[in-house]
Amino acid sequence: MNSNSSPNLNCVYNTLSFIADHYDQPIAVKQLEEVSHYSYRNIQRIFKYTCGETIGAYQQRLRVENAYKLMLYTRESITSIALTVGFANLASFSKAFKQHFNCSPKEAKSNKTRLFSEADITPVESGVVLQPEIIYLPAVNVYYESAFLSYDNGGIEKLWQRFMRNGFSDKDITYYGVIADEPLITQELNCRYDACSSVQARDRELPSKMILGGRYAQFMHTGTYETIEETYKHIYSGWMLESALEFAHTPVIEKYIRHADNTSAEADQVTAILLPLL
Repeated sequence: MNSNSSPNLNCVYNTLSFIADHYDQPIAVKQLEEVSHYSYRNIQRIFKYTCGETIGAYQQRLRVENAYKLMLYTRESITSIALTVGFANLASFSKAFKQHFNCSPKEAKSNKTRLFSEADITPVESGVVLQPEIIYLPAVNVYYESAFLSYDNGGIEKLWQRFMRNGFSDKDITYYGVIADEPLITQELNCRYDACSSVQARDRELPSKMILGGRYAQFMHTGTYETIEETYKHIYSGWMLESALEFAHTPVIEKYIRHADNTSAEADQVTAILLPLL
């Protein structure tokens, strides 16, 4: 998201959240005007400028990308998934999916192992399998700032540097990262990430939203955030391929339990990686 844009970003955040919550349904012009407090023409212009794509393109992308997640993480049929994400029939879904990913839904569903072995998610060493704890996470109200970024070029670090300049003084604050898009299937510059805090900022009023409660597979990463990719490798190309669990297509959550602001040693930093379960 373009942080240098002049319009009130809260209207964009509200619109993003509304579309994410209703991507599988027809969205009326009036609904977008009410949630953004702008005319439809203006919110379209502001949204395109700050997010890099039109509202319609964003909704369509959410539909096909969430469908891809369901094909990877569940045993639902392709037809059922097409209807779940809001397509009227299998033919229209297949056409939109192939336009976006350059392969058919059937090909995508059958190539799960290959997908998890690409894009630097390489197979882990034989015999090394992480085991998660299955937990229930209560719904959490958070204050946040969003960005569309690449996960591997320092974008997250830059977002957090900007986010922390808002000022947070509560010693009991908890920080979260919400990984709204799956990096394996989302175009590099379109991955949405939310930096979140459990308390409001001191120097700027941030928008708020709820992190969904529910069942999660919780993995613990020890060490700096720069090494967290290794833990994800073990999850995606090791444990996930063997797991009988079914995963939800809602965002992956990172909870920063011990981080640079509350521990003096890098080796003591701890991040909980929470994968949503059905």
